[in-house]
Amino acid sequence: MADVLQTRRHDPYPSRTSERPKLIDREDPVVHGAADVGPLTSEQVKTFDRDGALLVESLFDGDEVARLRARLDRMIADPMVRADERAVIELESDEVRSIFEVHRSDGLFGRVASDPRVADAARQLLGSDVYLHQSRINVKPGFAGAGFWWHSDFETWHAEDGMPRPRAVSASITLTDNYPYNGPLMVMAGSHRIFVTTMGETPEDHYKSSLRRQEVGVPDEDSLRELADRCEIKQMVGPAGSVVFFDSNVMHGSGGNITPFPRSNVFLVYNSVENTLEAPYAAGERRPAFIAARDFEPVPRR
Repeated sequence: MADVLQTRRHDPYPSRTSERPKLIDREDPVVHGAADVGPLTSEQVKTFDRDGALLVESLFDGDEVARLRARLDRMIADPMVRADERAVIELESDEVRSIFEVHRSDGLFGRVASDPRVADAARQLLGSDVYLHQSRINVKPGFAGAGFWWHSDFETWHAEDGMPRPRAVSASITLTDNYPYNGPLMVMAGSHRIFVTTMGETPEDHYKSSLRRQEVGVPDEDSLRELADRCEIKQMVGPAGSVVFFDSNVMHGSGGNITPFPRSNVFLVYNSVENTLEAPYAAGERRPAFIAARDFEPVPRR
């Protein structure tokens, strides 16, 4: 199997293959669809194309957010959910960090994944039908929520899942108010046009450790300094019910939460049906389907 997975292919975004990191100019477009066909305005599409991220405030109303929060709270308190392999527990505490594949395990989250406010926006940006590459809920409780180091999602999805091109978009639906001080998502605006290679071979079963703390597949500090010099760091803050759409290759991360105010979100990754997964580009085996779906059935239109 490993020989099949590691068959040599042309790779415009090689990573984890050399001893020195590189910054590679992106050769793919950011927006593939028409700016005036979909729920996003032309100005919003322009912002996404420029920054690699777009915050749309209060896209979901208070009642919708309350239902999603109540469902999330029940899930993280359920011993069976916590014991499932799709649940990720914090290293330094017994708190839930993430629960994966929620669009399949829960009907409410499944309906959210096909909601036109997010799914049609993804179709508009990607210029095609889309499928769910990944879904999860992220939980960053007050006082105990650990941060996420700077990274490009596409680097991992390319290296370990076999996503050919950065033609995917994430939608982060905030279920709590995001303040500058409770560990909000931060992006390096404009960094989506630069692919940062990383060093080190992918370990076997890397996902088992990387979902709790990623060490392979993260950019080096010198590359991050160069990106930060070129790109403005923006905090994606706003009220609960807001949605952050961000490009698969934008450099992003978040700090820990030492405030009493929790931060949680529903995280949906839409990939173009014209960009389905191949064999991993820098790993000996595929990650499980609950992390990287191999079912490419388009999200139903509503």
